[in-house]
Amino acid sequence: MSMTKTAPFNEQASDYDAWFEKHRDLYLAELEAVRSFIPATGNGVEIGVGTGRFALPLGIPIGIEPSPQMAEQARQRGIKVLESFAEALPFVDDCFDFAVMVTVVCFLEDVAQAFREAFRILKLNGTLVIGFIDRESELGRQYSQKKEQSRFYREASFYSVSEVETQLTAAGFSNFAFRQTLLPDENTDLIIREGHGRGGFVVIKAHKNAPLV
Repeated sequence: MSMTKTAPFNEQASDYDAWFEKHRDLYLAELEAVRSFIPATGNGVEIGVGTGRFALPLGIPIGIEPSPQMAEQARQRGIKVLESFAEALPFVDDCFDFAVMVTVVCFLEDVAQAFREAFRILKLNGTLVIGFIDRESELGRQYSQKKEQSRFYREASFYSVSEVETQLTAAGFSNFAFRQTLLPDENTDLIIREGHGRGGFVVIKAHKNAPLV
């Protein structure tokens, strides 16, 4: 996330955080979809922790966040936050069992570099869990069309599932699994389905496996 993309989050951190209460059903659906891929054990980090709305309920004690105001709100929720960018993570190699990125990909300055950094800090057989708005979904099309009117998404770049998968593969990840929620024709927002293609919010689980010899 560049300084330009960070600015709205610095200026409107409280408004951003209030979204989770105003749209609680959507938030809980996204949270549960991400939770379904979180390993039962191991140490994890959230990259782009924001105000801590995902890290706290997911039991993730540490996060990375470039916005000082957002980072402070996450700290108030008990998260240890380091102020840095996804493209330059302040960790040694092979130090986490899993990493999480939720609604972060669309704000990254360099997606390829961010995924390489996530790969670097994960241990062998570690897991990266990414939640994002699928550009090709009905919800994704709405976000793309209306992003100029949004304080937060004006500078965002939305991606399709295949584009994210391609970037993950290039970074070295493999063995992908998919889940989706926020399906337009369901009676409740809390439905979570396998795969992708219908849900506006997609979660990808990717693995750092040993390279083929």
